Amino acid sequence: MPVRIRLQRHGRRHHPFYYVVVADSRAPRDGRFIERIGSYNPMTNPASVQLDFDKALSWLQKGAQPSDTCRSILSREGVMMYNHLLKGVRKGAFDQATADKKFETWKAEKDVKLRDEAEKTTAEKEKEKAERLAKEKEVNEERAKQLAEKNAELNAAAEAEAKGEEEAAEAKEEQAEASEAQAEGEAEVAKEAEAPEAKEDDAKKADDENQKKAEN
Repeated sequence: MPVRIRLQRHGRRHHPFYYVVVADSRAPRDGRFIERIGSYNPMTNPASVQLDFDKALSWLQKGAQPSDTCRSILSREGVMMYNHLLKGVRKGAFDQATADKKFETWKAEKDVKLRDEAEKTTAEKEKEKAERLAKEKEVNEERAKQLAEKNAELNAAAEAEAKGEEEAAEAKEEQAEASEAQAEGEAEVAKEAEAPEAKEDDAKKADDENQKKAEN
C-alpha cells in the first residue's frame, strides 16, 4: 500500500490550519488517515510547525513519501537531514556518534538561522509599524491643518457677514434720521408758509373791529 506524508486541511475560509498526517495515497486529502504526526500553521510569521520527530523519522524509514510541502517541513525540522545521516551509518560511511555530532552541529546552525530570520521579521514589523504610525501622524496633521484653514475661512465669513449686517443697520439708522430731519424741515417750511396768512387774517380782523367802533 503506497503511504504518503501529507497535509490535512482544517480551519475556516482564508484561515487554514493543517495537520501533518500519514495516509494512504488513494484516500481523499481530508479523508481517513493512518496516523497524525504534527501540525502546520501558515498564518503565523514565520509559519508554526509542531512535529513528532521520531514518528516522522520512523515513517520515512518505512518508505512513506512526503508531499512537496511536507518535505519542506521535514527538512526544516531536520528529519530529512537525520534520515540521510542514518543512511550513511548503515552504509558504513561513519558511525552513529559521528552522525549524531553532525546532526547537532547542523541543528545548532539551523536554530541560529531561524532565530536570525525571526529577529529580522520582528525588526521589519517594527519598522513597518513605525512607518505606518508616521504616515498616520502626517495624515492627521494635514487634516488638522485643513480643518484649521476651513475654520478660519468660516470665522472670516461670519465676521464679514456680521460687519455687513452692522453697516446695513447703521445705514438704515442714518436713513431714518435723514427722513426724520426732512420731515421736520418740511413741517417748519409749512409753518412758515402759514404764518403770513395768519398775520393778514389778524390784520383784517383788527381793521373790521376798528371800523365797527368808528361807526358806533
